[in-house]
Amino acid sequence: MIDDIKKDAESRMKKSLEALHGNFNKIRTGRAHSSILDSVTVEYYGSQVPLNQVANINTEDARTLSVVPWEQSMVPKIEKAIMTSDLGLNPSTAGTNIRVPMPMLTEETRKGYIKQARSEAEHARVAIRNVRRDANGDIKALLKEKEISEDEQHQAEDAIQKLTDKYIGEIDKLLEAKERDLMQV
Repeated sequence: MIDDIKKDAESRMKKSLEALHGNFNKIRTGRAHSSILDSVTVEYYGSQVPLNQVANINTEDARTLSVVPWEQSMVPKIEKAIMTSDLGLNPSTAGTNIRVPMPMLTEETRKGYIKQARSEAEHARVAIRNVRRDANGDIKALLKEKEISEDEQHQAEDAIQKLTDKYIGEIDKLLEAKERDLMQV
């Protein structure tokens, strides 16, 4: 019973951490990496698909991405999708190769991205705390139904708190690394 609650709480906390990692990848730094374009979708035969399912995305150098569509007809659609995304990128096309240069980040934009990263981290912390609250509620329900003793309840709540502390610590480490990454010139 209690083990199931702990396992469920841990898996939900892991998912929150993975979601934060994905959100951090969307916040661009001054360097080019293909995960920046993960959120871009392109119309492909009437449906919206992720860019990486219709083209190869490579890092040409530290400041340039190269997007090579699998079909020639997709070049203008991909170019338009990158331009209209909220990433602030301006692609240029040479034949079938689309180059996406990464603009230099100003001090102001860096601070804005750090603010966004801190906000994402706080949302992840809140999600972790909500998982803890749900798990503790399940444990209290077991106590109320007299399926566990008070000692077992306290031990289980302590274990859930240790899990919470562990995952919040990992969120703090991720945030610190992202801030360091953003402030590098």
